[in-house]
Amino acid sequence: MEYMQAPAASSQGNILCCTCGVPIPPNPANMCVACLRTQVDISEGIPKQVTVHFCKQCERYLQPPATWMQCALESRELLALCLKKLKSSMTKVRLIDAGFLWTEPHSKRIKMKLTIQKEVMNGAILQQVFVVEFVIQYQMCDDCHRVEAKDFWKAVVQVRQKTVHKKTFYYLEQLILKHKLHQNALNIKEIHEGIDFYYGSKQHAQKMVDFLQCTVPCRSKASQRLISHDIHSNTYNYKSTFSMEIVPVCKDNVVCLPPRLAQSLGNMGQICVCIRVTSTIHLIDPRTLQIAEVDGNTYWRNPFNSLCSPRQLEEFIVMDADVIRDQKLGAGAGTRSNKHTLAEVWVQKTSEMDSSQQYHCRTFLGHLLNIGDLVMGYDFANSNINDEYLNKMNPHHLPDVVLIKKSYDRSRRVKRRNWKLQEMARDREGMDTDDERQYQDFLEDLEEDEALRKNVNIYRDASKIPVESDTDDDGAPRISLMEMMEELSLADATGGEGADMMTD
Repeated sequence: MEYMQAPAASSQGNILCCTCGVPIPPNPANMCVACLRTQVDISEGIPKQVTVHFCKQCERYLQPPATWMQCALESRELLALCLKKLKSSMTKVRLIDAGFLWTEPHSKRIKMKLTIQKEVMNGAILQQVFVVEFVIQYQMCDDCHRVEAKDFWKAVVQVRQKTVHKKTFYYLEQLILKHKLHQNALNIKEIHEGIDFYYGSKQHAQKMVDFLQCTVPCRSKASQRLISHDIHSNTYNYKSTFSMEIVPVCKDNVVCLPPRLAQSLGNMGQICVCIRVTSTIHLIDPRTLQIAEVDGNTYWRNPFNSLCSPRQLEEFIVMDADVIRDQKLGAGAGTRSNKHTLAEVWVQKTSEMDSSQQYHCRTFLGHLLNIGDLVMGYDFANSNINDEYLNKMNPHHLPDVVLIKKSYDRSRRVKRRNWKLQEMARDREGMDTDDERQYQDFLEDLEEDEALRKNVNIYRDASKIPVESDTDDDGAPRISLMEMMEELSLADATGGEGADMMTD
């Protein structure tokens, strides 16, 4: 019998470090790791402290040469930005790992732990872990410089409306706030008959122009002025101006339509009331309840003006009211309103209660009016109105009174109002003393018109406690709690305002 011998197991022997004599596995440098690190520093040439520029106004970091980036603390974007700062000094090493070390948010320091490898003596690979500290320095970006200057602008949007009342502007302001189009504006200045928006780029101004054309009936005109010209690079520097003119018709205005336009809208009466202005002008005929919409292009082809201003509204008391049923329309008639009721009423001015003078008229407010109610309207019988189309009408077809809306006690409505609207921060010039009354009229329009407030953000006013009593219920419309939004307020655990991310 023969015995086979198993092959002997090979075992790697140890060598002594050439510097300190410690037994170690063989390596190309014949040195232990501790001695090798004393001889070679693979992180040499990599800065241990780097400066990062940060803009406090917009909270963005500078990525050289001229790009500003929005980065959250300890985010992947901030990690990439910091590594790009070290890229030029890490060409001879291999990056293995990188990560953030926690620091206080207000310390203006960002610490990053890096793991790198490099081939050293005779092909030995050495790995090292070290920390790089990034110091945050404040520097205002170009965009914030322009915002702070307030006079440096590249484009301006001038919005104008030649009317006495500002209801359309108040509605437009809420739409701009809802869609946050005011954030790119360098400055907003309110002047007579309009408002100006200043922008740092023409693209932002063009975006506002497109929004206005989709929101309100208007027409635009663009122009530009040459500021400078570089003949070597053939570049031009312009300042652009966009002029936006909104149709001079507001809610609750009485208008006289051109005969051709009235015929094209379904043989409507020429005397109409504007019940709403959105992207189109919504008109209603108080004699037949016919409704029609006039867009901006149609209006500028067949322009018409308001016959009376809101200051000419007079208060009437309803003496008698009779609802008209089954009203027959003529051939080619347009759509009738389902939200209103046609009625014949006898009214008398509250300022002429000592006389027996009464006025008869038709109105679209039959669903709201009862005997003894107060209503606001225009007195055509005793008014001197100059209008091209009104003067050509048959005097027998002109109404004595045109009723606009039911009147409620304003002081009670203000006490019950537990909601508010946001306002744009803007410079005001030449403010009129009548602006507060006009703003209250707009708030009442929001309460009365549900379709109008669908496009408006209404916030609950927590600081105001509504006063309720049995005698205050006069039937005035209100806004339900379901339609209100809670206003966002950033506060810390102590109940105060939240601190900034970084402070000096």
